[in-house]
Amino acid sequence: MKYGFIIDNRKCIGCHACTTACKSEHDVPVGVNRTYVKQVEKGEFPHTRRIFSVMRCNHCSDAPCVEICPVEALYTREDGIVDFDNNRCIGCKSCMQACPYDALYIDPDNKTAAKCNYCAHRVEVGRAPACVDVCPEHAIIAGDMDNAETEISMLLAREQVMVRKPEKGTQPNLFYIDGDYQSLDPDATGKSGPGLWNSQARGVGHYAKAAEKMMHTNDDLNLLQMSIDNELQAAYQKKESENPNYIDVLNGKARRVYDTPDKGILWGWEVAAYVTTKAIAAGAFLVPFIAILLGYDISSQTKLLAVGISLLALGLTGLFLVMDLDRPDRFLNVLLRPQWNSWLVKGGYTITVFGLLMTVWGAVTFFEWQVPENILLWLTAFFGVILAIYTAFLFAQAKGRDFWQSPTLPLHMLVHSMMAGAAVFSIIALFIEAENWMGLLGNVISIALIVNLLTLVSELTITHPTKAAKKVVRMILKERYQGLFWGGTIIVGNLLPLILIQFMPGAYTLAAAGVLILIGIYVTEKIWVEAPQRIPLA
Repeated sequence: MKYGFIIDNRKCIGCHACTTACKSEHDVPVGVNRTYVKQVEKGEFPHTRRIFSVMRCNHCSDAPCVEICPVEALYTREDGIVDFDNNRCIGCKSCMQACPYDALYIDPDNKTAAKCNYCAHRVEVGRAPACVDVCPEHAIIAGDMDNAETEISMLLAREQVMVRKPEKGTQPNLFYIDGDYQSLDPDATGKSGPGLWNSQARGVGHYAKAAEKMMHTNDDLNLLQMSIDNELQAAYQKKESENPNYIDVLNGKARRVYDTPDKGILWGWEVAAYVTTKAIAAGAFLVPFIAILLGYDISSQTKLLAVGISLLALGLTGLFLVMDLDRPDRFLNVLLRPQWNSWLVKGGYTITVFGLLMTVWGAVTFFEWQVPENILLWLTAFFGVILAIYTAFLFAQAKGRDFWQSPTLPLHMLVHSMMAGAAVFSIIALFIEAENWMGLLGNVISIALIVNLLTLVSELTITHPTKAAKKVVRMILKERYQGLFWGGTIIVGNLLPLILIQFMPGAYTLAAAGVLILIGIYVTEKIWVEAPQRIPLA
């Protein structure tokens, strides 16, 4: 048994009955949808047409949301339905990053993830999903695709169908008859600007909140004219050079006129901060570990300092992780109810084990216990490397964000850890007795900066073949983030430290370089986390 959906675009009239029935059946709050009807207009007056496409969870056979969920709040049933348990959800929003179809949302009432669950409670008693029953044109067909006697199975056998984003390899079980590319591909159209329906496009519930404010004013407002305000039209024309989609919008070729609300930046500054502090935690051990391997005599004071810095950074990492959760009260579910395919779980246990090993190393050093230190160092180094790079694999599980699918992202994370560790020790050297490894710190920073620059070149030029990833690269190099990238990442975070170390050696310049490097790492992570999330998924 394997349930699926067919949307017959030959019949859909865009009445939104499915959206309304879904909201009623599941008590879906205002501002979010489990299913909705996207509308795209094509052509130029008078030769125009409007296309309706029902959007919802695709109930994928290889669902990336299930794989990335750290607490098994999302799971695939034996009948193929991808269901969820909001009693487990921690609100990490990983599933929303993983879904290429933008099918999930955070419920504003209980702060947990939610989506279409195929009306599983109805299916279990032999009834069809609510949207199927209410559709006046029978444009939504549901059923067991493995049963040759069902209508959906017969339609799949004789009709030509298409799915959204087949290149993602998710094997979606939502099919479209007479599907339209420009309607199903979010990159194919641009929004036409604020209007009666797409005014929701600045955040969940935005239009509802705006409407509530309008109730308490006496101002005249013609909703039908909202999208053709002269000032707004001028603003969109100004954007023409930045985004090719705006050209199509203004020329009337194809534009979205009704769409899902933009969920905005799901992972914000907390994630960028936690990636930075995690880099410091790993680097604070890896740098002195390399010094020990190279034969440098590292004092007990420096070893204890490394332990203190690493544990402090780990504590901040955990704090930022919890702050980013919409249900921080359930954070321990990651450790107590783990779903082991998720790199969020693997990362959580890595943080725990690495912190324990650092504590043991600190105790061994402080109490001068006679234990084989080499074994402890190599074991801690292994978990230190995993700590440094695991976020790259977590981002790779977020299949909805093409830019994060870079094979060089683990190197990006590892190099940042080496830079962060060396930078912190360079700063601290101003306040404590300098070790004989100051020269090594300068060399580590110089080599890491050069490797980091080469990694950035690789990430921004040769690893992203998709349109969405190319848009992110353009956003970083030439558009929204160009100032932060060229000024913060390249000049402040890489070139200035390299110049200081190479041409003005000394303790103070090395410390200054360390400060600049830490700033540059945070700026880079902020860009790398935020920019891909500005690409629409639906």
